[in-house]
Amino acid sequence: MTESVVLALGQQAVTVMMLIAGPMLVASLIVGLVISIFQAVTQINEMTLTFIPKMLAVLAAGALAGGWMLNTMVTYTEGLLMHLPDFIR
Repeated sequence: MTESVVLALGQQAVTVMMLIAGPMLVASLIVGLVISIFQAVTQINEMTLTFIPKMLAVLAAGALAGGWMLNTMVTYTEGLLMHLPDFIR
C-alpha cells in the first residue's frame, strides 16, 4: 500500500464523515443561532433554553436524512471492502 493510497483513503473517510454529520450539525447550528438571536432580543440569559430545541432539531434531521446517511455509509463501506485486495498489494 503506497502513501498516495493511504492519503486517498483518509480523504474519502473524512469526506464521508462530513457528509454524514452535516445535516445534523447544520440543523443544530441553525436552531442555536435562532435561539441565540431570540435570547439577545428578549435579554433572556438562560443557558438551558437551547438544549431541547437543538436536541429535537438533531433528531428531526436524523429522521429526515437517516436513509441517505445510511446509504452513504453503506456505499463507502462496500467500496472499501471491494477494493480491500488491492490495498494489500
